[in-house]
Amino acid sequence: MKIVILSSGPALYSTRRLKEAGEQRDHEVRVINHMRCYMDITSKKPKMLYQGEPLGKVDAVVPRIGASRTFYGTAVVRQFEVMGTFVANDSQAISRSRDKLRSLQILAKQGLGLPITGFAHSTKDIDGLIDIVGGAPLVIKLLEGTQGIGVVLAETRSAAKSVIEAFRGLDANILVQEFVKEAGGADIRCFVVGNKVVAAMKRQGAPGEFRSNVHRGGSASVVKLSAEERKTAVQAAKAMGLIVAGVDILRSNRGPLIMEVNSSPGLEGIEKATEKDVAGQIIDLLEQNVGQQRRSRAEH
Repeated sequence: MKIVILSSGPALYSTRRLKEAGEQRDHEVRVINHMRCYMDITSKKPKMLYQGEPLGKVDAVVPRIGASRTFYGTAVVRQFEVMGTFVANDSQAISRSRDKLRSLQILAKQGLGLPITGFAHSTKDIDGLIDIVGGAPLVIKLLEGTQGIGVVLAETRSAAKSVIEAFRGLDANILVQEFVKEAGGADIRCFVVGNKVVAAMKRQGAPGEFRSNVHRGGSASVVKLSAEERKTAVQAAKAMGLIVAGVDILRSNRGPLIMEVNSSPGLEGIEKATEKDVAGQIIDLLEQNVGQQRRSRAEH
């Protein structure tokens, strides 16, 4: 198989591991910077070009697109879709997952567990917004934030009002969520590939830090999931249309609550915590789907 990994960071752990796993299975794997791709959008003869040369036939694409590059990155993924290439996550699913508000609305429609969440435009509605989530303490999140950046825990009602007013004063869109105290500053990252959770880790926030992101000094350890947690993670990925996803859940008194569904989950933390070959599982998924695609074409 000829596999392309779309990544602007060839030296990143996740990119390197995917390339290594593909080559170990005797595939031709190329890492290309999606921001340097350009497209020939011609009916019946669409092409993808990179550094002045057509890429030619590609069997499978693994998108590793940063949040700040979503618009152009998904356009590149969509061009591969137009060309009939199998993509590990399609452009629409990536776009959907990057919109935190839309994601929560999709998950809520499916009846999946979520922290109580409020959203408003006007600062005149702050009191009602705080009441929706049961008052302080509460969590305020920037819609555009990633890796724990733009996430604030407001301990009191007055602090919450000040933070919300400050964010709205900058014309930033925010979500307000209940603070799930019983989670104890920990969350669980479930790594979904296809229709199953292939690895899971517990991320514990650093002392005095309610955010559990490893980037923010949190620690990661292997964790055993309940059947309900596994089912929730798989259903969340499916609802978003993702076949490779990192689903972050909180353990609450009313069951697993989904915090976020990530379309480009990092491999380093989960592979090191669980000692599982997650990159290899993603390549296995490509093999299965490209094989099915080829058989389907042969039959027709």
